[in-house]
Amino acid sequence: MADNSAIEWTDHTFNPWTGCTNISPGCDNCYAEAWSKRSGHVKWGKFPRKRTTEAYWKAPLIWQSKADYFAALHGRRQRVFCASLADVFDNKAEPSWRDDLFAIIRATPALDWQLLTKRPQNIKKMLPTDWGKDGYSNVWLGFTAEDQERFDQRKRFIDEIPARFWFVSYEPAIGALRINESDPAPDWLIVGGESGHKARRMAPNWARDIISDCRTRGIAPFLKQWGSYANNPLCVERGLSQAEAKAHDRDGKGGGQLDGKLIREFPSSAAESCAEATAA
Repeated sequence: MADNSAIEWTDHTFNPWTGCTNISPGCDNCYAEAWSKRSGHVKWGKFPRKRTTEAYWKAPLIWQSKADYFAALHGRRQRVFCASLADVFDNKAEPSWRDDLFAIIRATPALDWQLLTKRPQNIKKMLPTDWGKDGYSNVWLGFTAEDQERFDQRKRFIDEIPARFWFVSYEPAIGALRINESDPAPDWLIVGGESGHKARRMAPNWARDIISDCRTRGIAPFLKQWGSYANNPLCVERGLSQAEAKAHDRDGKGGGQLDGKLIREFPSSAAESCAEATAA
């Protein structure tokens, strides 16, 4: 549940508690729900949520103590995704746990915390009182949007709530999504197809279109994966077999290249701040 993460856009995962409730179509094949059934750690959708152990909660402090080493090694700050098996802004979680989480975030200023939620409507009322007009300098706020409908429901929070960086996770992409000129623009957008034996299809042009929108609006795009080689344009558009496509594109589940390129960018100002921190 913690330490080094296999997720391509982060370094560590941290779950202050486990458990959640499915709230939109993107949740239908939730990997965390599948994990809960296998592990028996928590009943998905049931209450209460389950807090992780005190020993586990010490992990971010360990990462903080090694931050200078990793900054010198990688040339950037370490990123922590919170939470992969829960939702930080879940109103069914104990409020005191969230208070403890923000205390840990304040105690680890050398780590960049990526807080991703499906419930952005809860963020404002659940932020700490010292959030300020710009937010914490080491927190990125994000919400998931698996299709246009969910993005349109949630996009207003980008402008309404201050954050160092705002990001959108268009994953699993189960429908087209466009960001037009009048929409609030996040700093960063992750796109990825659904994986697993029940995975829904993703059209290659959904990725092309949203990446084009990112270029127009100055958003950093990160194409994580196609989810399945059945979605990969090498198979869909060029007629390669899945085995042939895998030989050409091994980046992520189902591959991750678009038109021969790996598109995995981060907000430019994040890279600049990391370079400055390393030089210092």
